[in-house]
Amino acid sequence: MKQKQIQTNFQRVETKYILERATLARLEAEMHAYLIPDDYATSTISNVYFDNDDFQMIQDSIARRGGREKLRMRTYAAEPTKDSQVFLEIKKKSEDVGFKYRLVSNLTSVVNYIEKGLADQTISDERVKTEVELLQERYAGLKPKMVISYDRYSMKGSEDKKVRVTVDSNIRFRDYDVDLTSGRHGYPLLEDDMVIMEIKVPGEYPEWMSAILNKYGLEDQSFSKYGKAYLKSKELIPQAAKV
Repeated sequence: MKQKQIQTNFQRVETKYILERATLARLEAEMHAYLIPDDYATSTISNVYFDNDDFQMIQDSIARRGGREKLRMRTYAAEPTKDSQVFLEIKKKSEDVGFKYRLVSNLTSVVNYIEKGLADQTISDERVKTEVELLQERYAGLKPKMVISYDRYSMKGSEDKKVRVTVDSNIRFRDYDVDLTSGRHGYPLLEDDMVIMEIKVPGEYPEWMSAILNKYGLEDQSFSKYGKAYLKSKELIPQAAKV
């Protein structure tokens, strides 16, 4: 079996587009000549976002204060367990450039590190640890606060492999039962017919991509799944039946 090389640091321009599935189908037909499926094209992604009880980190991000940081634990396991491989990730943004730092660990180790400060041998990346410590100084009492899960289809440039396009669908969130081992249930983040297409490039868009986006009059949108989930959770009645 081919061993996937794990990248731990990212710097790229990331733009999101909220699309109807019919529009996505037309875009995919036009981009077909320039994109190929990623090595691991189809995946199930589940995330836990860490914040304090007042959700100060995501409120600062929504208000564009600081580096709009997010601290999350991500797994690609279809049915996560306490021993599943996870990534502890810090995301930051400066203007349109996104930065991501991450390490590979397991669910139990990450939660123990964030909540109790206990770092085992898997919590060894110094850049990640420094970023986490800075966040803990600003936001006391970080703990698991939101689960967001979705299906992802990933593509990359047939010539320039650093060009990536991802499509996220069936996005669900919950601010209760915040444990990756509890499954993918929750509230829908978007309407059933909507998806999120994200384009990730090291610099400017390739000419072919700009031409296709301009043809359909598409403009990128400032959109955060965690930010949207937080705002939607405030609108929900706490005792409403869970989906």
